[in-house]
Amino acid sequence: MAKIKTEDFIASLKEMTILEVKELVDAMKEEFGVDPSAVAVAAAPVATEEAGSSTKTVVLKSAGGSKINVVKLLKEITGLGLVDAKALADNGGNVKENIPAEEAEQIKAQLEEAGAEVELA
Repeated sequence: MAKIKTEDFIASLKEMTILEVKELVDAMKEEFGVDPSAVAVAAAPVATEEAGSSTKTVVLKSAGGSKINVVKLLKEITGLGLVDAKALADNGGNVKENIPAEEAEQIKAQLEEAGAEVELA
């Protein structure tokens, strides 16, 4: 089997939905017994600080008690379909990545108003 080049793999990742990336991470955990998201989460803040970037990632921790409102809002914010938005609400994860800090704060406020537990990374 031919090896996949890093740039080809990254290009493929860019075309995936959040749910597809989560499924890939879960498959990697199962196959190799390693959580690749732990490495990415640990490395992300360092890279952001070094670059002096003011971008943030909005991370949904919990949909809270009003999940229907959160699912509707996730559909609006991300452009995901109903099934993918519900899966994101159920499992949590990155809502939007590498967006301006001001936009991230607005999205966080909207989701918290809908009852979700959100953090910025």
